Amino acid sequence: MQDQMALTFQRTIEDLKPVDENGQSLAMDSGDTARLKNGVGLGGFIPDTQFAWYCGQGFIGYQAAALISQNWLVKKACAMPAKDAVRNGYEISVNDGTEVEAEVLDYIREQDKKFEVLRNCVEMVDLGRVFGIRIALFLVDSNDPDYYTKPFNPDGVKPGSYKGISQIDPYWITPELGGEAAGNPAAADFYEPTWWRVNGKRVHRTHLVIFRNDNLPDILKPAYLYGGIPVPQKIAERVYAAERTANEAPMLAMTKRLTVLKCDITQAVANPEAFNARMTLWTELMNNFGVKIIGEADEVQQYDTALADLDAAIMTQYQLVAAAASVPATKLLGTSPKGFNATGEFEESSYHEELESIQQHDLSPLVNRHHLLLIRSHVAPKFKIAAFNTEAVWKPVDALTADEQAEVNLKKAQTDAHLSEAGAIDGTDIRQRLIADPDSGLNGMDPVVPNGPGDREFQAALAAQLSESEVNPGENETAE
Repeated sequence: MQDQMALTFQRTIEDLKPVDENGQSLAMDSGDTARLKNGVGLGGFIPDTQFAWYCGQGFIGYQAAALISQNWLVKKACAMPAKDAVRNGYEISVNDGTEVEAEVLDYIREQDKKFEVLRNCVEMVDLGRVFGIRIALFLVDSNDPDYYTKPFNPDGVKPGSYKGISQIDPYWITPELGGEAAGNPAAADFYEPTWWRVNGKRVHRTHLVIFRNDNLPDILKPAYLYGGIPVPQKIAERVYAAERTANEAPMLAMTKRLTVLKCDITQAVANPEAFNARMTLWTELMNNFGVKIIGEADEVQQYDTALADLDAAIMTQYQLVAAAASVPATKLLGTSPKGFNATGEFEESSYHEELESIQQHDLSPLVNRHHLLLIRSHVAPKFKIAAFNTEAVWKPVDALTADEQAEVNLKKAQTDAHLSEAGAIDGTDIRQRLIADPDSGLNGMDPVVPNGPGDREFQAALAAQLSESEVNPGENETAE
């Protein structure tokens, strides 16, 4: 594996030069390029060396991906999208027409904390990006010994049977394809493992929620063990180049001054021991604070290496890492971009779109399956209600700052004032909007506007209560 990695990181521009069938170099615009003998089924337009360069970027294996992920930058590129996607959490929505009491939803939220749903979401995306695949198994105690072998049936979930979520690294599991999945390209689950063997036992794929980082064409799925492309595989070479470039900076800073001493080379060659001793002494004294002693006939010159734009060259390499990892450089490195003349705003917007895709396509199935099992196993029996379906509604990933939220509320207030002046709404409508807006800062107010249109009913109820207290003072005092 080390030899393969060494070859991977030693590619040069020579690898990209086209050659003919005899290995002779050709110009890129040469007419002979179209007649090269390489690239099966590609019309011979891709030189062997170039095609081999792309073929060398295959699956590196789960162990190699895990080892590479130890690097600080690789780990950050894998973990950051996972944490950002779930940072603001989600709300529970009931969309099947069932009316659910608030205490039921509060109980579900408490159980979500108990089962550590958000932690499981972070782990699923984080390690899913490390390995290219992540499998979540929902633990259910069942009297049926074939419960996991057969397709998932919600009616088979008994009260108190759901125990939580278990996530399994891919080197502990083995894919197994059924007849249709292996032999019928028209099947909906073609080349999708029908079962996954866990600890020697078959688990039907419908009992699992599987995260894959990037989809693969069918021809490559067996090579990747039916997983996805690991992020360490995609960025390993770029991280290596960036780290090597960054390591050159302190070396250049220490060796930027080149000192040239003119001397008689003939005498140096004739007496190498004396010459080497002189150079050793010179090296020991050579620093910014030392004193150099030369002979009257000696001449010394010093040349400084220009370090202008070195920081931009280093940061450009790290920005290439960020691009390959689909994470903005401003987020990954915590600094403004350099070298590309960019502000980072477009990258941040694209990153938020990426996070929303992770929420909807990868995390929502995990949360929704958890709630399905939780409701049938714990919620419905506890509250003596029928099972209902929920959906996770993720909160926006782009959280507003305090100043931005204050500006938004100011614009809303100005809109309310204009609509009120026009007679379109009144104080009661504005109050109701403030109560319904969770970001207004006033959503805990009493819904009744004093002396407003809704105050008449409030005053009438208050007067009736006072009259009753005068008639039966003892009962009301006891009630109070």
